[in-house]
Amino acid sequence: MTSQIIYLGELRNELTHLASGQSFNTDAPLDNKGKGQAFSPTDLTATSLGACMLTVMGIKAAEMEVDISDTKAEIIKIMAAEPRRISGIKVVLTFPEKLYEEKTRKILEHTALTCPVAKSLHPDIEQDIHFIWPDSAVL
Repeated sequence: MTSQIIYLGELRNELTHLASGQSFNTDAPLDNKGKGQAFSPTDLTATSLGACMLTVMGIKAAEMEVDISDTKAEIIKIMAAEPRRISGIKVVLTFPEKLYEEKTRKILEHTALTCPVAKSLHPDIEQDIHFIWPDSAVL
């Protein structure tokens, strides 16, 4: 097993990663009868896209002996109604002030765009991904 979830009541869950024992809570969002005091399940889905991109880029960067430490992912989740669902996820990846060769940038971008979460999301979920390199304009 990967994880265990216990419903705590009041639209909250406790999620536990079984291999490490680490846990955290989720809460329903304010716009869906929750208190919005923790990640919602849909927040986790959107955030997982950015975390997966950073993880696989980190693996690839290490293989290429490139340091991408301090790269940041900012996530915007877009919800739709009827049925309530995630309709889009915007990820802005900002790389630290270091020199990156064009070939390295292309490899890392491709790696991010083909991460397991990106490939697992339903095709109806728009993935709007932006890469901000040190010498490129901010979007």
